[in-house]
Amino acid sequence: MRHPTRRTLLAALGVSAAAIPLLNAPRASAVRAPGLDDPAKKEIAMKLVSSAENSSLDWKAQYKYIEDIGDGRGYTAGIIGFCSGTGDMLDLVELYADRSPGNVLAKYLPALRAVDGTDSHAGLDPNYPRDWRRAAQDHAFQQAQNDERDRVYFNPAVRQGKADGLRVLGQFAYYDAIVMHGGGSDRLSFGSIRRRALQSARPPAQGGNEVRYLHAFLDARVWAMKQEEAHSDTSRVDTAQRVFLRQGNLDLNPPLDWKVYGDSYHIG
Repeated sequence: MRHPTRRTLLAALGVSAAAIPLLNAPRASAVRAPGLDDPAKKEIAMKLVSSAENSSLDWKAQYKYIEDIGDGRGYTAGIIGFCSGTGDMLDLVELYADRSPGNVLAKYLPALRAVDGTDSHAGLDPNYPRDWRRAAQDHAFQQAQNDERDRVYFNPAVRQGKADGLRVLGQFAYYDAIVMHGGGSDRLSFGSIRRRALQSARPPAQGGNEVRYLHAFLDARVWAMKQEEAHSDTSRVDTAQRVFLRQGNLDLNPPLDWKVYGDSYHIG
């Protein structure tokens, strides 16, 4: 016996063919929420990091930022805190030189290679900060900063966060940790922070509770921060990320209110 098709049954019930696609549409609750790489969420992430790194929500004003903050990493500069002592500034200036040969920073490449791994300014002073600010007016240098931020920090954080089954807040917690600690495997790096968290909780991808895991990750992050005097103020976790977590705002939906170093910030 030939069974009637679903379309035939719906027609018998008076449901038009035009309505069938709507009946096949996924329920709103089944639609996947955006990740941190969603443009609107990424903009929030940039503002959150800028509040901690530069005491400002205007992250695009930080292309020209440069100073030595005394953390043993030499010059810290740009939208994500590229450092002359940690290699990421060297990678950035090399990329800029590849794209714009003869630019104002290209002449500092030998010095940047020499000071990598140290806090030295040898070959950079006195004019490197001035020339960095000049370069920051060039759209090509701004784009190079964006691209290196994404390649080294943002994209790896989002990939690992999604692999761990984390929503936007968890992906941001990973991103902020990689920005400060780097993505390597030494005892204070993101990789070690994550491993420390995994000792006490499992992420959703491993069958764990997301909130419990994120508390464990933030606990491990705070421990790592306190190992370095320059990072011992943990307010970017305590009065920002932990606040959103306690509110259950796992997708970082505005409005957002937080504090860093005692200063209050708001995204409406």
